[in-house]
Amino acid sequence: MLSGIAKFIFHKLMGWKLKGTFPKLAKYVVIVVPHTHWMDFIIGILVRAISREEINYVGKKSLFKPPFGWFFRRTGGTPVDRQKNSNMVDSVVSIYGERTVFRLCLAPEGTRKKVENLKTGFYYIAKKAKVPIVMVAFNFGKKEVTVAEPFHTSEDMEYDMKKVSQYFTGVEGKIPEYSFGN
Repeated sequence: MLSGIAKFIFHKLMGWKLKGTFPKLAKYVVIVVPHTHWMDFIIGILVRAISREEINYVGKKSLFKPPFGWFFRRTGGTPVDRQKNSNMVDSVVSIYGERTVFRLCLAPEGTRKKVENLKTGFYYIAKKAKVPIVMVAFNFGKKEVTVAEPFHTSEDMEYDMKKVSQYFTGVEGKIPEYSFGN
């Protein structure tokens, strides 16, 4: 039922299209670009409901406390302690080791502002956890979400990052001037 409501909102009320499907794999890293506005979260929640896939995200531990902690857990959130002197990549990789199903969604821009280069944490997470990367473009200009086929990291990070950057070039965010690669 939730999927049907999400489809109605996404397709009929908002006028968006979904191209591609998430792979039927238990573990992978999802990267979503561009991240320019809080509406990206809403689009992501709708796409996740339509796809009927468990897709997670990480957030600072304080988000998961009352009164709103239940909401972040219900929407796929996993708390991480960013205050400790711990390595974020290793902390997330350990979650992959603890769970039988974990599909982590990240915004590799690291901010909703304009960036010239994507952060590489997602890449190191995928490499260390030995899981593929699935690229997802939120194109507000075309009102479409595009899900790419998964790919595994190679031994050539520069090549892989160029492939990632090219996929997102020309994709327009909610705030177009903050879009990556434009």
